[in-house]
Amino acid sequence: MESIEKLNKYVLAILLVFSFLVRIYAIDRVPPSLNWDEVSHGYNAYSILKTGRDEWGERFPFLFRAYGDYKLSLYIYLTVPFVYIFGLNLFSVRLLSVISGVGTVYFTYLLAAYLFDKQERVRIISFISAFLVAFSPWTVFISRAAFEANLSVFFITAGAYFYLNGLKKENIRHFVFGMGFLGGSVWTYNSARIFVPFWIFLISVLYFYRVKRLFVRFRFKFLASILLSVVFFAPMIYQIFVSHGLDRYGWVGIIDSGAIGKIIEFRNSSSLGPLLTRLVYNRPTYFIYTFGVNWISHFDPRFLFFKGGDHYQFSVPGHGILYSVNALFFVLGYYFLFRQRKDKSLAFSIIFVWSMLAPVASSVTREAPHVLRFVTYLPVAMMVVSFGLVNFVSKLKADNRVWFGLYFGIIALSFLNYWISYFGDYRKNYSWAWQYGYKDAVSYIKEVYSDYDKIVFTKKYGEPHEFVLFYWPWDPERFQKDENLNRFYQTHWFWVDSFDKFYFVNEWEIVNKYNDKLFELESGGLVDCRGKKCLLITDSANVPKNWVRVKAFFYPNGESVFEIYEN
Repeated sequence: MESIEKLNKYVLAILLVFSFLVRIYAIDRVPPSLNWDEVSHGYNAYSILKTGRDEWGERFPFLFRAYGDYKLSLYIYLTVPFVYIFGLNLFSVRLLSVISGVGTVYFTYLLAAYLFDKQERVRIISFISAFLVAFSPWTVFISRAAFEANLSVFFITAGAYFYLNGLKKENIRHFVFGMGFLGGSVWTYNSARIFVPFWIFLISVLYFYRVKRLFVRFRFKFLASILLSVVFFAPMIYQIFVSHGLDRYGWVGIIDSGAIGKIIEFRNSSSLGPLLTRLVYNRPTYFIYTFGVNWISHFDPRFLFFKGGDHYQFSVPGHGILYSVNALFFVLGYYFLFRQRKDKSLAFSIIFVWSMLAPVASSVTREAPHVLRFVTYLPVAMMVVSFGLVNFVSKLKADNRVWFGLYFGIIALSFLNYWISYFGDYRKNYSWAWQYGYKDAVSYIKEVYSDYDKIVFTKKYGEPHEFVLFYWPWDPERFQKDENLNRFYQTHWFWVDSFDKFYFVNEWEIVNKYNDKLFELESGGLVDCRGKKCLLITDSANVPKNWVRVKAFFYPNGESVFEIYEN
């Protein structure tokens, strides 16, 4: 028995090493560049490190205003040590996500071992669950970029393991760790703010129902959990309802101006009569119906196994977030779990609750199903597939090793196919989704910075000022006190028109109604290059007359991204 335990540890250690290598390999090339959220995470971490304030000058904020999207704080604060050690660069920004991805592999193994501890093949179920987390498209993709959602799923998986183990063994240390991780998760990603409080409540009710005298024996630890909940959740509740916590939801929620327009249209074309029309076509019924459709869409096989999400920045087009071979075992996993419900299976109850709650955060938004907002489901999906596979193989009369070998062989080929697509076609043809080209452009600007009086930068690809700040890197205190810093709030976003000698203009203003020496700023006023030596960073579609091209940068597929001109 002892030798088997040692073997299990060695196998798990090897799996963790490979999961790390898969996530860290060529991370500077794929994804092909940092996107605007990643540079925002990095520069705000850099600003906190250097000044104790974010880019807006606010001291150690709970929420980072950033572009007006009010980012949750934990990913940024946990990035600070990496920026301190490695400097402000791509590696330091993405390393936290890599480590989080490996941590999710480990805690999925432990969580599966806990949930299926009464199964004969608990070790193989746990190992396959962890193996799928290590190498599935969903987990590999989000672990190689600075996604807050990836940190969130690590905190939730670790917190669930410690919390459940603390309840089962009445272990106060595990219980505190569990509440710490779960409480911390609500400061990582907004989906956790919906999922975690409901999960804790329903799981606690489930335990108290199943173990009749649990509250009597466990009352002090239960009270400790209440206190810990207050520590983490009270500031969250305050921030959501008093501060800017709902600003982000205002952009993505089901009920927006478009939805209201649809409701009005339905009413105008209805033949149900005035009273019934108002009862059928209104905001609550529209919300409930849309929420239900959205919830179901997360279990659409096309989304899970074949097509994936519609956002090119969150998954590789044409690839499901789980391998297609797992579709059968996914269904069988729930089937076998459902059959165990009569035995009062703890695994069935917890997985059922988890599966019901996981799509909720994504379902209240317009873009469902959403790869990142559904991320709370990730460890459960892998465990369900593993449970279905192991039970299916156990019912076959042939040698189980043959079937497991065949399965792992198919997974290996599926992974190879995904990896080739990820490093090949995806990097080549979808680099535009990652704001590719800013690093090269800023590097060039830095070389010639002193040769020009003004530097004009197109806003076409989104938030150029943040890329300048990051790739320079610009001194945060100097930026915060810059007399030429011009930023303003408009259409639920904070825009930057200028700082230092940099001016940021919309692409349609580069060839504008004035002349080829004037550029109109969105906040009003002009950038006047008459009698000044100016550098212009634009794209090939927006080139003013009488300017000379001095440099060009291209996407990996050869298409032009930035062209640089001087007057």
